[in-house]
Amino acid sequence: MNVLVINAGSSSLKYQLLDVDTREVYAKGNCERIGIEGSFVGHEELGGEKQKLEVALPDHKTAIKHVFDILKTLDKPIDGIGHRVVQGGWYFPESAVVDDKVLAQVREVAPLAPLHNYAEADVIEICRELFPEVGNVIVCDTSFHYNMPEKAHRYALPRDVVDKYHVRKYGAHGTSHRYIWRATNEFTNGQTHKLVSCHLGSGASLSAIEDGRDLETTMGLTPLDGLIMGTRCGTIDPATVFYLSRVGGYSIDEIDTMMNKQSGLLALSGHSDSRDIEDGAHAGDKDCQLALEMFYYRTSQLIMEMAQAMHGFDTMAFFCWHWRELR
Repeated sequence: MNVLVINAGSSSLKYQLLDVDTREVYAKGNCERIGIEGSFVGHEELGGEKQKLEVALPDHKTAIKHVFDILKTLDKPIDGIGHRVVQGGWYFPESAVVDDKVLAQVREVAPLAPLHNYAEADVIEICRELFPEVGNVIVCDTSFHYNMPEKAHRYALPRDVVDKYHVRKYGAHGTSHRYIWRATNEFTNGQTHKLVSCHLGSGASLSAIEDGRDLETTMGLTPLDGLIMGTRCGTIDPATVFYLSRVGGYSIDEIDTMMNKQSGLLALSGHSDSRDIEDGAHAGDKDCQLALEMFYYRTSQLIMEMAQAMHGFDTMAFFCWHWRELR
């Protein structure tokens, strides 16, 4: 059975076509810098050399269409499509087969992960249009964090508000953190018990995992919380929203856009890609240097928070894309 696995991130789209029975990978690749100048598709198939195609990728719909155009040349049937979805909200504590209702629910909880769920829903929609006979399955990042202790996921807000609006810490990157746990435990021959898992891409988060169970994570109700990220501000005083609204005159939607798409490393350095920031820092750009210092500082702080949740840790694992110096 050939399955196309799709992972649509905030500014990237990774894919892999493989036979799930033999584990043979027919093709894999990545669409990078989606919505950013200098976008490209990296593609390799049947163990061959990786090709880089410089193409304009204004959005995720355009990116997945490029992927399907490339895969046509393989002449390998696609029997199923699996999608990583960031936010399952209160609907998806487990994976689900996609139908119209499921797709609508992915969009319904999208305000909890605005940079991801809308893009992921768009990609699912295109897949269903182009391959109506092929089944789609979603695997939600939030499932791994769903059973965190209440002391970790509960917010100190009135119970009626929490219950009515499903307000809690959902976390994100759960599929990645689960994989990091399994790979690390295997690498250490079962000697890992208290792991600080570090998922560091354009979106970034940490998790405290004790013997396979997630006890704490840095992202909250939405992926905006926690670390400084590519275009997200990370944790700040919540009253900043009130101040910007009352004194600055910004609307809630404007603040939402600002904090999710115009902040973070982009606001600090003028770049959202860590490679550009590191290059700028080496060239003497003060803003890039400050962005790196702040990112390292905040990451170190939150690593200690993860350690506290487990009363210490014996292993730390980094899953980094482009943080060359951090590695």
